[in-house]
Amino acid sequence: MPEISRFYGITIKVFFEGSEHDPPHIHAYYSGYEASIDIRTLKVIGGKLPKKALHLVLEWVKLHQGELLTIWKQQKFTPVKPLE
Repeated sequence: MPEISRFYGITIKVFFEGSEHDPPHIHAYYSGYEASIDIRTLKVIGGKLPKKALHLVLEWVKLHQGELLTIWKQQKFTPVKPLE
């Protein structure tokens, strides 16, 4: 599972299409927590993150939504700029 970004102790990964399913989503990992976030709706579709980490992940997804959807569709995993 390729890592596409890392910021503030949060790691963002995306699985390959063959092992994944719709809706398009990312996996966020932080301090023993894991959550899957729908790229289009910004809703948590699985798992859990602490409130502050979830807020940062959602902000990041909003900033890179188009890029993340392209990565999901094309399965070309390129690094995505972290939050600064």
